[in-house]
Amino acid sequence: MQSLLQQQCEALAAARYPLHMPGHKRRVAPAPGLGCYAFDLTEIGGADDLHDADGILARAMERTAALYGSARCWYLVGGSTVGLLAGIRALAPFGSEVLVARNCHKAVYHAIELGHLTAHYLVPPVVADFGVYGSLPPASVAAALDAHPGVRCVILTSPTYEGVQSDLKAIADLCHARGVPLLVDEAHGAHYLPLAEPWGWWGGAVAAGADLVVQSAHKTLPSLTQTAWLHLNGSLSDPDAVERELDVFETSSPSYPLMVSLDGCTGWLKEEGPAAFAAWRARLDRFAAATRGWRRTPVLGLGPERRDFYAFDDGKILMRIGREGAAALREAGFEPEMVCGPNVLAMTSPCDGEEALDRLAEFLARRDRTEPPVPRAGALLPAPGPARCTIAEGLLRPARRCPLEEAVGRTAAEYVWAYPPGVPLLAPGEAVTPAFVQAVRTLNADGTALHHSGRGDGKTLAVLA
Repeated sequence: MQSLLQQQCEALAAARYPLHMPGHKRRVAPAPGLGCYAFDLTEIGGADDLHDADGILARAMERTAALYGSARCWYLVGGSTVGLLAGIRALAPFGSEVLVARNCHKAVYHAIELGHLTAHYLVPPVVADFGVYGSLPPASVAAALDAHPGVRCVILTSPTYEGVQSDLKAIADLCHARGVPLLVDEAHGAHYLPLAEPWGWWGGAVAAGADLVVQSAHKTLPSLTQTAWLHLNGSLSDPDAVERELDVFETSSPSYPLMVSLDGCTGWLKEEGPAAFAAWRARLDRFAAATRGWRRTPVLGLGPERRDFYAFDDGKILMRIGREGAAALREAGFEPEMVCGPNVLAMTSPCDGEEALDRLAEFLARRDRTEPPVPRAGALLPAPGPARCTIAEGLLRPARRCPLEEAVGRTAAEYVWAYPPGVPLLAPGEAVTPAFVQAVRTLNADGTALHHSGRGDGKTLAVLA
């Protein structure tokens, strides 16, 4: 099934010989089997311009906005990262204050860094058995807004990488009552749209009234890697400011195959989405039913911890089976999304094969009968130390490296995170705590690779001199 945008691009490509970019001239495939080069255009007449869209791209984005119920939608060819960078810059002037959930992706921290913003953190409760963040209580957002009346926006992640949702409607109402816009990183929730609600995917950020919503279509929907959407609602976000920042952060040569992929995904959702979501729900329900007799294989959201969540996306299957379990999973023919500490994450989507989750359940059931339980996660998410300066100052001031144990009490001059999911355990400008050092030791001992923005090796840390 061709999208409308693909049909129009192919018609343009066939009409005239290309005395313009790209260099393949639509005659030489960049790689065997890569057929999309046939409509890999540039901003020629009739092809529109993503940065000043008023033709075929504008109509494609309008189709996506209508499907999600947003006032505006922008196609992103730099992933959710570019939407977060542009959205935060549009909402928070240089040097201003923001409220930000601690479990936001590193792209949010990079936006804070580039804007020299002062971040006041909202720290969700930790689910101890799995060592992941839970739902962010609206009351904590209200208290933070009262404590920091000068903030220019609130930035949250829901659903999280592991599938935990927060009450976005209540939080949006709290923000709007104070005239503060809400930006939601919904990179892992592009499947939350009105047509999916009958099958359990309700409570998305657009429906909740968030002012800016960033979604990675490629994470859970049939769209090419690097494709995402940025939605706008209400009057607290200036669309002209958003477009200016997209000009700053997004390439001036956007890929037409990527944009065609987004339009094609929109068409797929509209035409095949209801049946696909119904089948996805049936597969997930069978998997949940299969877990009911298990005693030694915890799965997040299918145990007592679910009572503590506002809501949960059971399309994410976080299993506590450890690295040995992950190795056995690979031997059984599965490649998980993530292995971090004792946790192994399997991502599902409406495009999975009909029997894939049945086979996963069979594999886990066998392990549950024969393997000992993996210990609970423990303290993998240390609370942030006090902020002594902004993130930008922490990166720009003179720094030195010291042994990890000697860094306690000093001010961090680099980020440290596990990737995925890319949520910092430590951010520049904050005090290094004993809990952070212990978390690093625990993760290193378990074989989890930690990334240091200062190119550290896990044994040393960059601190302010």
